[in-house]
Amino acid sequence: MTETEYQHPLMKAYWAKLDSGFKPIADVFEDVMAEALAILTRPGIDAYLEAAGVIGKLGRGVEPMLAFMEEWPGAAKSIGEKALPDVMAAIQRIQKSPNGKAITPFLETLAPVARKLRSQERMGRYLDIALDFMERTTGSIHGHHTTFPSPGLPDFFAQAPFLLGQLTLSSLKNWVEYGIRNYRTHPERQKDYFSLQSADSRAVLQRERHGTLFMDVERKLDLYLRGLWRDSEQLVPYSTAFDELRKPVPYYDKLGMRIPDVYDDAGGISGIDRYRATLAHMVGHRRWTTPIFADNFSPFQRMAIEFFEDARVECLVMRVYPGLRRLFTALHPKPAEDACDPTTTSCLRHRLAMLSRALLDPEHGYQDADLNDFVGRFNALMDQGESGTEEIAGLAISYVARTRRQSDQLAKMHFADTVIDYRDDNRHMWRFHEQSDDEEMFDDHRKVEWEEEPSSLPPRHYPEWDYRSQTYRPDWASVYEALHPKGNPADIDKLLQKHGALAKRLKRILDLLKPQDKVRIRYQEEGSELDLDVALRSLIDFKGGATPDPRINMSHRTNGRDISVMLLLDLSESLNEKAAGGDQTILELSQEAVSLLAWAVEQLGDPFAIAGFHSNTRHDVRYLHIKGYGERWGDDAKGRLAAMQAGYSTRMGAAMRHAAHYLEARPADKKLMLILTDGQPSDIDTNDDQLLIEDTRRAVKELDQKGIFSYCISLDPKADEYVSNIFGHQYTVIDNIQRLPEKLPELFLALTK
Repeated sequence: MTETEYQHPLMKAYWAKLDSGFKPIADVFEDVMAEALAILTRPGIDAYLEAAGVIGKLGRGVEPMLAFMEEWPGAAKSIGEKALPDVMAAIQRIQKSPNGKAITPFLETLAPVARKLRSQERMGRYLDIALDFMERTTGSIHGHHTTFPSPGLPDFFAQAPFLLGQLTLSSLKNWVEYGIRNYRTHPERQKDYFSLQSADSRAVLQRERHGTLFMDVERKLDLYLRGLWRDSEQLVPYSTAFDELRKPVPYYDKLGMRIPDVYDDAGGISGIDRYRATLAHMVGHRRWTTPIFADNFSPFQRMAIEFFEDARVECLVMRVYPGLRRLFTALHPKPAEDACDPTTTSCLRHRLAMLSRALLDPEHGYQDADLNDFVGRFNALMDQGESGTEEIAGLAISYVARTRRQSDQLAKMHFADTVIDYRDDNRHMWRFHEQSDDEEMFDDHRKVEWEEEPSSLPPRHYPEWDYRSQTYRPDWASVYEALHPKGNPADIDKLLQKHGALAKRLKRILDLLKPQDKVRIRYQEEGSELDLDVALRSLIDFKGGATPDPRINMSHRTNGRDISVMLLLDLSESLNEKAAGGDQTILELSQEAVSLLAWAVEQLGDPFAIAGFHSNTRHDVRYLHIKGYGERWGDDAKGRLAAMQAGYSTRMGAAMRHAAHYLEARPADKKLMLILTDGQPSDIDTNDDQLLIEDTRRAVKELDQKGIFSYCISLDPKADEYVSNIFGHQYTVIDNIQRLPEKLPELFLALTK
């Protein structure tokens, strides 16, 4: 297109000022200028055309210029025209580097990024993050002398609008920093990270997201369900970060209760309370909703039934816990009565949202006669105590018949203040006459009973140390804990009888180690006996008119051991192998040794716990409680030890961190963790043998910082090659495994005497 083809003189002048020979620009010039003229000031138009001309002459083709002309007016509307020099300065820096191909994705996402940032100052911080990333990842790779462009920069710009929707700028900087540290010299891994394809990219993103993360409150929510609702259904988070087109909503099915992976604070309600409101609503459905056939109702009728049923179950749960009313009313939108125009818009959702609000909030203030009539009918039905899903469906059908309007059929529907996001999608309410096998109603017999027993605990997530980048991978290992199944405790008693002579020898040592002396603690207001000297002095003071000292009692404490012990057993598959020089497996010898050790510690009176662990990738680290600190060494603990089985792999660092979670909480002066293992840390999802060794070494340092002394007893003859690297001098290698039942208790006594 030439100047003469523009009819308007002003448009001809603008085209002349742009001075571009690109036909794609000419094809859209009038359209982009119309938008620019509607948004930019006259000086802003001049700066816009000048900047576009500069970009067109960068030698990068038409794409950067076209992207800028389409995106800048929208960006300027969000962050102001004064941000243009900063944007152009960033383009010039990218152009002068080997990263010229990143200019186009940078400009293509300029407007959506600006809408997220909303200010020139925040745009400046975003540009600083991007340019710092570019400079630190541009250069030689793997010893090559050629200068390479930053592999991940174009992907970063392409993902920037999404990232800024999930992260604050400071969190974005942390996410970028992790990618730089770990993948600065790995082009393919860097691209995977900054395009959100790698597992740790998503893990770091999840950790940095604003709001209340499900993984941080999972155990609290699990206890909330069990303690308040006697419901032990599995909680399964779904991602709200990676589905921009269709935002999922809570629901439950045969696999568990599905809830968002993060909740921001909203309406003055914290993220964790939003989770509680969502779970309470779903518990109400699981307990009181009976599925009905959907084929009998129109879509409008089904929508009304769902609104009424949601309100019914919430009224029922509020009768159990009245405090939930505050959460529900704070999170439930309150549509203005005159917000929807029925002459141009379908107001069905608007009417139902108002009704739903009125059913929960006695102070709703709505004047609509039909609405108030059905609120009264609903309350009367609830007061009768006979309300059910069928009855509430009949009430909903009557409401639809009474309030139906011709405009309800209009394609344009009013959605403002009608989305109640803590409620589930009600898929459990409906049955269909025509069902395939995989659509079979999963909850025909799924009504939750009050007496249902909990079966498992949700996982705890622990970081894992990556020695190559010297950083933690956040929430990398998932540790599932459970009580070990029970066996026959008599089997352990037989093992103790088998080693009767050794037990007698140990008994003599134990008697010497037992605390003998008691120390008197005087001047106690409450104690085990009267301190006669102080009591007489107080009596004299009282008779003489002075205020007596009330601390006239005394108590005693043992002057000796104050130690808590954790025995952590490696239960990996290799324990099933035969021990050298004998017919027993390593597992059987370990049972004997642990039995004697537990007996010895019980004799001393030290609080101790026993747990075993094994792993099947980072997603499934199993931690099995054999004896807790609050348990005595009796038949329950013996039965679990007797049933001990071995399998899978050895992700030791995660197990040690979890064991430390319990040991750290003990009030003892000294805390000892004994790790009994027959091999080096390993798992099937790691190809680098050194990775888990270094992570366990890091875990030992973490425990030391918490005041926990860790000590390894290794049954691997080759352990000297790696165990000192992990535990320093805090280890013993037992070459003759047959002597383990003798060595383990003696080693413990030597460590604690």
